[in-house]
Amino acid sequence: MLLAIDAGNTNVVFALVDDTRAIKARWRIATDARRTADEYAVWLSQLLVLEGFDRSQVSAVIIATVVPRALHNLQVLASKYFGTEALIAGQAPVEWGMQLDVEEPHAVGADRAVTMIAAHALYPGDLITIDFGTATTFDFSDFKGAYKGGIIAPGINLSLDALVSAAAKLPRIAIEAPHGNLSVIGRDTVSQMHIGIYWGYVAMIEGLVARMKAEVGRPVTVIATGGLATLFEKNTEVFDVVEADLTIQGLAMLWERSKG
Repeated sequence: MLLAIDAGNTNVVFALVDDTRAIKARWRIATDARRTADEYAVWLSQLLVLEGFDRSQVSAVIIATVVPRALHNLQVLASKYFGTEALIAGQAPVEWGMQLDVEEPHAVGADRAVTMIAAHALYPGDLITIDFGTATTFDFSDFKGAYKGGIIAPGINLSLDALVSAAAKLPRIAIEAPHGNLSVIGRDTVSQMHIGIYWGYVAMIEGLVARMKAEVGRPVTVIATGGLATLFEKNTEVFDVVEADLTIQGLAMLWERSKG
């Protein structure tokens, strides 16, 4: 099986993927560039056993990372504990295989490129892919599969952290979708914060997608991905599809391409 690793700014996601591209298990750990390969191995080996797997079942490793300092220890993890050289998304033999038609193609995050590869393999036409992570990214790729550009906005957790840290009297709250009462006029401090964070974010998503669609001028399929995508899908009609695991699917596709 394939061990697909997506190292983001907040979390590193490890996913065990079989030959049919089915995700058999998934784990995440806080991103820490100082974490050693040995620490990863102890943590991951225990989780594999708990899920009924063994390290010997992992025959390949592929990594996408936007944290360069974390890469070396993940590569050592692959070679020392899984006996295989990790493939690095975007580097030979797993180049993107898609045109990055932007002014700084080298600066496109590996996670964004991998996500778009999966999106175009699954859906035809012009696409807007929204990935909810540390940052919320909006990426447009045309019907030919070329990446044409996008938007980077603060993630919802970053927005909440900034609000709470800058305002001494505001409490820390959990981000959650509204239940029952959908009023946007809050009657107390906490409800006003929930409204501002949640509905403010929905308005940003809808507004930016509307502007992107107007600029493209053709029908566009909007795909949401990332752990927080499901937080918004019930209260907006802007998403055509929610695909929680596009990045992992894209890594599996790149691995399959390298075998071919």
